[in-house]
Amino acid sequence: MSNRKFQPAYGIDDTLGGRISLARDARDISVEEAAQTLGIEPVTWSDWENDRSEPLFDRLEMMASVLQVSVAWLADGRGTGPRWS
Repeated sequence: MSNRKFQPAYGIDDTLGGRISLARDARDISVEEAAQTLGIEPVTWSDWENDRSEPLFDRLEMMASVLQVSVAWLADGRGTGPRWS
């Protein structure tokens, strides 16, 4: 039997939209609240979460700050991911 603790690897096999959604859930904020912080329409945020479109890099940087994750984690699942309270 192994003594290793289970450490989930959030985002490694996920999409950009999935990581955005996961990070937003970890922060416990709604799509509307998240969109408002970036100055965008909720439908735009929703499109990003559902992989219908992708944010430009400057929005990705702002989003990472709001969601308290690294840009690298949002982009490709590596780096500092969400922290669950």
